[in-house]
Amino acid sequence: MPPANRNATGRDRNPRSYDPARVRKALIAQVEAVADAAHRLTPEQRARASGLPGWDVHHLLVHIALQIDAVPRFLGKPEAPAKSPAVSLSSWALSTATVADRLDAQTREEAARAPDGAARIDEAVADLEPVIESAVREDLLIPHGFGAMRMLDFTVTRLVELVVHSDDLGRATGAAVHLDRQALAATVRLLADALAAKAPGASVEVRVPPFAVVQAVEGPRHTRGTPPNVVEAHPLTWLRLATGRTTWADALDTAHLSASGERADLAGLLPVLG
Repeated sequence: MPPANRNATGRDRNPRSYDPARVRKALIAQVEAVADAAHRLTPEQRARASGLPGWDVHHLLVHIALQIDAVPRFLGKPEAPAKSPAVSLSSWALSTATVADRLDAQTREEAARAPDGAARIDEAVADLEPVIESAVREDLLIPHGFGAMRMLDFTVTRLVELVVHSDDLGRATGAAVHLDRQALAATVRLLADALAAKAPGASVEVRVPPFAVVQAVEGPRHTRGTPPNVVEAHPLTWLRLATGRTTWADALDTAHLSASGERADLAGLLPVLG
């Protein structure tokens, strides 16, 4: 896939497009995968630390349910005015840290109310099923907290949330949590595009095969041959770097991340999703 194009301010010049049918299929697959994994957890696994500050696995399961709930919740709101400027996916990713405290409080409150995280996910899935077709409408503009957002783009953000937290769940419990290939691809691409928006430029080529290639970081522009500054990461390694689940230094100590060139150190630019 060609590098995403950015303008000098980091805004998407040619935003990446997502196919509605593939997004819908990926959402269904990842929701089913995480719901199945939640039901297979033992009480001991549900009580483990999630790896996220102050949350055990029960909190994580409830948070996942809330991310699924968000689709029918936004579909039930009045549409945003047609002329409202739409929030891009990169802007959403780079803004999530600003609402982290609110989401933490919401998750803790809901976790105290819902004693069974797997059952809470089932409730969310039941509410999602009747509206799944509308969830990927390209023409629907919803009033998101960061501004108006296309419903299709918002559904892509749900893929990101589900993939990231499915990975959290698997690492916290040791359970096998399937990551749908299309959902993982969308997540990797969105996080790569967010990096390019955060650090616009063309001096570093970031590759996450087989899903994404973007150019980022100010500096001399590469035009032909092998780029002098290249970062290449395994998809899961990129996901964990871009969301702060692992550090740049730790990832470099594995075979799943390589960086060559004097500008290829991205430690100061990560994570991109709070």
